[in-house]
Amino acid sequence: MSSPPPAGSPPVEFVYVGDVMCSWCWGFAPTLHQLEEGFGAPVTVVNGGLRPGPYARVLDDEMAGYLSHHWEQVSEASGQPVDPSFLDRRDGWKFDSEFPAIAVTAMRERHPASALRFFTDIQQGFFAQRVDVTDPDEYRPLLDGYPVDPGPFLEYLLSPEAQRAAWKDFEEARSLGISSFPALLIRTNGTVATVTKGWQPYERIEEPLRAYLADRGYEILDGQVCSISEPC
Repeated sequence: MSSPPPAGSPPVEFVYVGDVMCSWCWGFAPTLHQLEEGFGAPVTVVNGGLRPGPYARVLDDEMAGYLSHHWEQVSEASGQPVDPSFLDRRDGWKFDSEFPAIAVTAMRERHPASALRFFTDIQQGFFAQRVDVTDPDEYRPLLDGYPVDPGPFLEYLLSPEAQRAAWKDFEEARSLGISSFPALLIRTNGTVATVTKGWQPYERIEEPLRAYLADRGYEILDGQVCSISEPC
């Protein structure tokens, strides 16, 4: 485990650009939580916008086969549980990552410290528990234990304001130069550097981060990703 930055050092913040419905982001979840614990620094979630709204695609045989292959890869590499039976549905369901992004953005606005955990809980529902995270009616149970009033919160998620906030996140991701997920950045004293573009286990990024925080030098890592052009 890494030690937190010493007292008096510049503030450290990790910026995580991911998408709830990105399978490699689900694989990256344990790394993020180890990062929070190991470095004692906050992780700010920015929704990447894998395939939102007008970019959504109906789940057909071709897409289901593509996604199932990636889900299996993610589970093997990361140990994260997946239930690919969700991908058997053929009722016109669309792979649309807009609404989960709206939910995460709204949680971050109201309770920033809960955003990453909420992001991960929604992921777990989708990948491991067959929860349709594109359906607003599925979110009330997901809010159990969170410091929000479910009624007003769920009502807000259906508002144009909430939708605009999510799309602002997508724009921020592009402004950071990120179009594939997961991506992890580190911000120290106004300087932003890339930690990894793509999935990595915690063990692969811990020592480079130690070095970066020690002498400001860092080697960018590349790993498996879901991209806007090829969601997985």
